Amino acid sequence: MAADLEWLIADSPVDYPEAVAFMERRAADVRGGNAPETVWLLEHPPLYTAGTSARAEDLLDADRFPVYRTGRGGQYTYHGPGQRVAYVMLDLKARGGDIRAYVHDLESWLIATLARFNVVGERRPGRVGIWVARGGPGADSADRPREDKIAAIGVRVRRWVSYHGVALNVDPELAHFSGIVPCGVREHGVTSLVDLGRTVAMTDVDVALRETFGEIFGARQSANQSR
Repeated sequence: MAADLEWLIADSPVDYPEAVAFMERRAADVRGGNAPETVWLLEHPPLYTAGTSARAEDLLDADRFPVYRTGRGGQYTYHGPGQRVAYVMLDLKARGGDIRAYVHDLESWLIATLARFNVVGERRPGRVGIWVARGGPGADSADRPREDKIAAIGVRVRRWVSYHGVALNVDPELAHFSGIVPCGVREHGVTSLVDLGRTVAMTDVDVALRETFGEIFGARQSANQSR
């Protein structure tokens, strides 16, 4: 396992194909011992991605934004400005070789980050991602309490190195999610830190992500770099 973990922060939105190409190169380099483990923080221009479990009926407006098929797990999700995407390239074999534990750690990372802003993020059985209880009825006609999704998780692992990762809604245009059924869940909605009344800068979120990452995954990290 590399001695350091490198943090990269993109200073402008990154096109999705460019991001995937970089992740694939970096994951191969991590596996080969030619690059450190990496966390890349970025935003994308507005787009939809379809994971390996995506269902055609969950793409409600195919002409709204570009749609990219991707090898990560999960269903449809939205990425766009105001959403902090964190792509995580770790040597999972060196970290115990347990993919389920890795996903659990990603969830814990997001929950700990949200706690820095006094938001209670929670897991839900059978639903991927992190959820916030809002009170009142849900989006469907059933008598369910309202719970909105604030963060998505989608991972891929190749030769025991992870890539793709998580997406935390800081202040995206929530109406953009209406072109899909996010992660196949129809009875609940989406939210963001700003929607919950937490007016925070992306730089504040980045600091929280970095500090809580050390708490969950270990403190081995090198200096920030822009990309």
